[in-house]
Amino acid sequence: MNDIEQPNLQAHQLVRRTIALVLAGGRGSRLKQLTDRRAKPAVYFGGKFRIIDFALSNCLNSGIRRMAVVTQYKSHSLMRHLQRGWSFLRAELNEMVDVLPAQQRVGDEHWYRGTADAVYQNLDIFRTRSTPHDYVVVLAGDHVYKMDYSITLTDHVAHGRGCTVGCIEVPRMEATAFGVMAVDKDRNITAFLEKPADPPAMPGKPEVALASMGIYIFDAEYLYRMLEEDSTDPDSDHDFGKDIIPRAVAEGRAVAHPFGMSCVTRAQRGGDAKAYWRDVGTIDAFWAANLDLASITPELDIYDTDWPIWTYQRQLPPAKFVLDREGKHGMTVNTIVSGGCIVSGSKVSSSVLFSGVRVHSFCTINEAVLLPDVQIGQRCRLNKVVIDRACILPEDTVVGEDPAADAARFERTEGGVVLITREMLKRLGYPQ
Repeated sequence: MNDIEQPNLQAHQLVRRTIALVLAGGRGSRLKQLTDRRAKPAVYFGGKFRIIDFALSNCLNSGIRRMAVVTQYKSHSLMRHLQRGWSFLRAELNEMVDVLPAQQRVGDEHWYRGTADAVYQNLDIFRTRSTPHDYVVVLAGDHVYKMDYSITLTDHVAHGRGCTVGCIEVPRMEATAFGVMAVDKDRNITAFLEKPADPPAMPGKPEVALASMGIYIFDAEYLYRMLEEDSTDPDSDHDFGKDIIPRAVAEGRAVAHPFGMSCVTRAQRGGDAKAYWRDVGTIDAFWAANLDLASITPELDIYDTDWPIWTYQRQLPPAKFVLDREGKHGMTVNTIVSGGCIVSGSKVSSSVLFSGVRVHSFCTINEAVLLPDVQIGQRCRLNKVVIDRACILPEDTVVGEDPAADAARFERTEGGVVLITREMLKRLGYPQ
C-alpha cells in the first residue's frame, strides 16, 4: 500500500467508529421574527435548503452515517424537515438520523439546561447502541459551510489529546459572539474564553482573533466522563463553550484544528481557495449570505456535485417566466429561482426566490430574499428585503425607499435590510 492510500484508509476506518451529534435546539434570537415559529437550524437558506442541511450533508459526505439531532426550541418545523428529507438512510446498515427532543430523561426535573446537558441527558441512548463508537463529533446545527470531518478526525487521532476544536480566524471586533482561543506552536489550546467582551488578538495579527466554530471532536469515553462530572457541578452552566472546552484546556487535552485544513472549496478542483463559513446569526448576515449565492462567482459553491447538499424537496413544476397582459417579459438577472416559481412581466435582480414564489406583473424587485410560497402583488417595488414564508404582499407595496416608513411598518435592521412576516402584514390589515 502506498503513502497516499494509507491516510484515506485510516479516515475511512475512523468515520465508521464515529457518531455525530448536531446541536439544534437554539432559538437564534438575533434573527428576530424569522425564528418566532422555528428554531434557527430550521430557517430556510439558499433557495431550497434549511441551515441544518449543511452540517448533516458534511457528515454524510465525510462518511459519517450515524447522526443524532438534539432539539428543544420550537422543534416541529425542524423535526418535520428531518423526517421528510433525511429518512433515506438505512437502519439495517446502521445508518440513521435520530431526533432527540428534550424529554427530561434525567431526574424528571428540567429540560436541557445547556448544550453539554443536552448531550448528557441522552448518554444512555448513545452508550446502548448496538454498534460501539470511539469518537464523537459535536456540531452546531446553525452554521453554513462545507467541511470534510474525516480530515478533522484524522488530525484529532494524530494529536491524541482527547478533544479537538475547529477554529477560524475572524475580525477581532466580531469575535465577541464566539469562543476565542490562544494556541501554542503545536496548536495546543492554552486559553479559551467564551464570548469575551474584549477578545484577545492573535500574535502578530492585532485585528484578528482565533474563534471556535462550534465544531468539537472528542474521544467518546473522555467526553462522557466529563459530562457526568459536569452534571453534578452546581456552579456549571452545563455548556460546551463555557464549561467543557475550558476544562479540557485546563487539563491540557485540547488542540485546535484550523478550518483551512479540512474545508471543501473550489481549490480542490482548480478554483478559488477561499474558505467559507458563516454564522448567519443576524438578519443582515442572513440576507447577505443568501444574496452571495446569486452572484456570478459565489463564495459558497452549492452546485458542487462532488459535495452535494442534501435536503427535502417538494415535488413542484419548473420555474416559469411569462408575459403580462401588455406583452412585457418576466425576467431575472443574477437571481436564484427555485422550482414552482412564476415571474409574470416583472424584473427581478440580484435576489433569491425560494420554491413556489409568485411575482405578479409590473414589479421591480432588487436584492430580495423571498422564502417559500411568497406572493408579490402587482406594481410592487422592493429593495433589500427578506420576506418570510407564505407572506401575501398587497399590490403597490413599496419597501426599501423610505427608511422611516419601512421601520414603522416592518422590522428594519441597522444595515437597512427590511424583514416582513405574515404577522406584520396582518397588523397592517392585509389578509394572509
